[in-house]
Amino acid sequence: MHTPLSVVFALCAALSNAVATVLQRKAALTVPRSAGFRAGLILDLLRRPVWLAGILTVIVAAVCQALALATGPLTIVQPLFVLELPFTLVVASLLLHRNLPRTGWLAVGVVVAGLGVALAAAAPAGNRTHVALDRWVPALVVCMGLVVALALAAFRRPEGRARAACLGAATAISYALTAALMKAAMHILDDQGPVGFFSAWQTYAFAATGVCALLLLEHAMQAGPLVASQPALTLGDALVSLALGITLYEETVRSGWWLLPQLLGVALIATGVFALSRIPLARAVVAPEEERQTG
Repeated sequence: MHTPLSVVFALCAALSNAVATVLQRKAALTVPRSAGFRAGLILDLLRRPVWLAGILTVIVAAVCQALALATGPLTIVQPLFVLELPFTLVVASLLLHRNLPRTGWLAVGVVVAGLGVALAAAAPAGNRTHVALDRWVPALVVCMGLVVALALAAFRRPEGRARAACLGAATAISYALTAALMKAAMHILDDQGPVGFFSAWQTYAFAATGVCALLLLEHAMQAGPLVASQPALTLGDALVSLALGITLYEETVRSGWWLLPQLLGVALIATGVFALSRIPLARAVVAPEEERQTG
């Protein structure tokens, strides 16, 4: 495993996703708004170079994530995506000419410090590249069952924090499962080439779960305040990816007294993400629907 290389690719993917979010938001502000669905929206956006740049950046992010998962453990790559929200706010402050308050910069520092402490204490490691089907079946059943249960629980509740939190958690599980499947598909591509890649069930499974994750994310952003959905999404993705890395790919993390600094790191990340999700800039860029409801 080329861990330093996977870290670089993961950071590039997180940064690319952040840039894409800001570019697409910037493009959305330049087209006519409507109260309902408008078929001409995509045509309007296609005429905006900034929107096309955002789509290109999404593609770059996907390639970087695939390369990161192909060269490093799931338990290292996915937790690094915790940095996507801080990256998004820093990029937004530059491209949208909106000031990130001092408390925001402090929260960014807390997230970075927490991630550093957690990963240094956990020291994830592992080199399995293929997962047998008998390992996949229970993982798929449990993850899909939790996603369905959380989605059903969400839609039985009115719009608000509870619905947003449930959908955020469902999105997190879907993203983690997508990453685990993508990792398997990338190793198949490396060993068997394009023919093996396009004939593997993992390829179509990660595409399907990825689409599911995107749909759940859109609903989570519209279901309630960002402060409810974002912590569940950010921490859930990292924790579920950790569990899948250990159970599927036999990756290892330190245990014993090392759990204490790991928990401290997680607490710092949660504190920082919670603070960032309360900043008006975060609600404007990451959850524009919320801005329209509260603005």
